[in-house]
Amino acid sequence: MGSLLCSAAQTAKEPKFNYGGQAVIEGVMIRGRTHVTVAVRRPNGMMKNLAEPLPKLFTGVWRKLPFVRGVIVLAETLSLGLKAIMFSAEAALEEEDAKEEVKLSGFASGAMLLVSLALAIGIFFIIPLLVSRAFDSVFENDIAANIFEGVLRFAMFIAYIWLMGRMKDMKRLFMYHAAEHMTIACNEHGEPLEISNIRKYKKEHPRCGTAFLLTVMVVAIILFAFLGRPDLWLLIVSRIVLIPVIAAISYEIIRFNAAHLDSFIGKVFTYPGLMMQKLTTTKPDDQQIEVAVAAMQAAIAADGAASPSAAR
Repeated sequence: MGSLLCSAAQTAKEPKFNYGGQAVIEGVMIRGRTHVTVAVRRPNGMMKNLAEPLPKLFTGVWRKLPFVRGVIVLAETLSLGLKAIMFSAEAALEEEDAKEEVKLSGFASGAMLLVSLALAIGIFFIIPLLVSRAFDSVFENDIAANIFEGVLRFAMFIAYIWLMGRMKDMKRLFMYHAAEHMTIACNEHGEPLEISNIRKYKKEHPRCGTAFLLTVMVVAIILFAFLGRPDLWLLIVSRIVLIPVIAAISYEIIRFNAAHLDSFIGKVFTYPGLMMQKLTTTKPDDQQIEVAVAAMQAAIAADGAASPSAAR
């Protein structure tokens, strides 16, 4: 297997870039400096690849502004994640007439994003609120009632992750999740992307989206605790409109942790997220690592061919 060093994607004049990624159906997506790439293992054993330039919104000046970038990252994660999942699903179906590009109208993409977001908000924000509302009379003050709601939300999130891990298909997804983490870690340490090198790294990664979601749950508990318990409709509205604020704060916390991994406070803050990832990552096999490497190499190659001015 060929190898590439992370330095191939950046010159001495360019700032260090942290690659990110996501596991998809039998594959891995890598978010590069200027491109997003996906590599998927088809049922016949061959790999199918996708490489596309990132929209300007995800690489421009707004992506660099504190707090604003957290909201943009949330939108980016949803849109790119949907694109990658559709691509991987197409590859898994192994349609003979399938084209290399995913053909999904803007209206259909937007509708799917809205439905997915509505379901997530309904399950993890509205349902805990409605359930906790029935116990308001038990608590002496509004802060205690809001904290109870947050604890209930957190418990539902943990239960959801645990249940997903019991499903056969999700177990394979979690293996690709680990392969993505290990490959990114190998690249970050400047080692050749070879299986023997990649296997030296842990399957958990401090910048994982799982850690971000965990941070979102904690920030939501703290923020909502001091909003009181007004009329139900106001509570519902607050749980929805404050999601971008929670995402922005959570993203800044994750960035801070990633920049201070060697410090005591960095280790303390990242520890819960790393523990959570024990539920969302499973040791991958060599073929899954190969897929992650293919996606990473494609992202590095695309970044190397792009203009440095596009760097974030």
